[in-house]
Amino acid sequence: MRLILLGPPGAGKGTQAQRLVARYGLVQLSTGDMLRAAVAAGTPVGLKAKDLMAQGALVPDEVVCAIIADRIAEPDAHNGFILDGFPRTVGQAEALDAMLKDRKLGLDAVIALKVDEDALLARVEKRVAEMTARGEAVRADDNAEALKKRLDAYRAQTAPLIDYYGGKGTLSVIDGMAAIDAVERAIVAILKDKTGKAASGKAKSARKPAKKAAKRPKPAGKPGKAGKRTKKAKKSTVAKAAKAKSAGRTASARKGGRKGTRKAIPKGTRKAASARRPVAKKRAGAARRTAKKAAKRKSGRR
Repeated sequence: MRLILLGPPGAGKGTQAQRLVARYGLVQLSTGDMLRAAVAAGTPVGLKAKDLMAQGALVPDEVVCAIIADRIAEPDAHNGFILDGFPRTVGQAEALDAMLKDRKLGLDAVIALKVDEDALLARVEKRVAEMTARGEAVRADDNAEALKKRLDAYRAQTAPLIDYYGGKGTLSVIDGMAAIDAVERAIVAILKDKTGKAASGKAKSARKPAKKAAKRPKPAGKPGKAGKRTKKAKKSTVAKAAKAKSAGRTASARKGGRKGTRKAIPKGTRKAASARRPVAKKRAGAARRTAKKAAKRKSGRR
């Protein structure tokens, strides 16, 4: 998505550009920032611009367009960009069109923020008065006189772009005096209509309310008094049950008998006991027979 925001100084272009960057993942391209970056990087175009600026001369349109061409070729601008401060004249707009055509690119939208200049002047005067009353420093160009000069320059140089892009069918005009959120919604609606892309960034107004996350179980902490009493009661119940079971087994063993013994003695032990019974019976019978024989012999001697 590639677009231009037009409007006089103080119309709120910078504020809306930042919101669009967050919504769509675009890159905000400021002419001044790009010039300074090119000069710092020492690129051929940057060095040429540096010499011109050192002489106090204006940087010609072809140099500015060359810097923009280098910048939009970088990876972070592939998803789209917003031009901030360019084009300022119809000549720059024509040079931009030629540059984009060479790269087989085009502008998706040009959005103009229409504002009341008298209201802008009153807003600046009020802000300056409030800052002065608070003892805050006021910028040299942040006053009504400086704004008037900038508005005059805008009307003479940049305002003709509205007719230029209007003739191409890419211009949309919205009320820049509305609330910031309302202006944002209007811009998003225009972009969706022209590109078919819905907002998908961080702005709350563009996102559906998120579902509530499932509650995580709270980590188990130290048991309270009620928990301790419950734990003790459980231990006591288990201990009583074990004691009763043990007492039942002992009683069954005391009663004797095949039935009671089988209930009291574990399965493995019962098998071993049943295997020993025939041997015990044989031994008992042999002992009784031996005792009878001994008694007969004794009585015969007498």
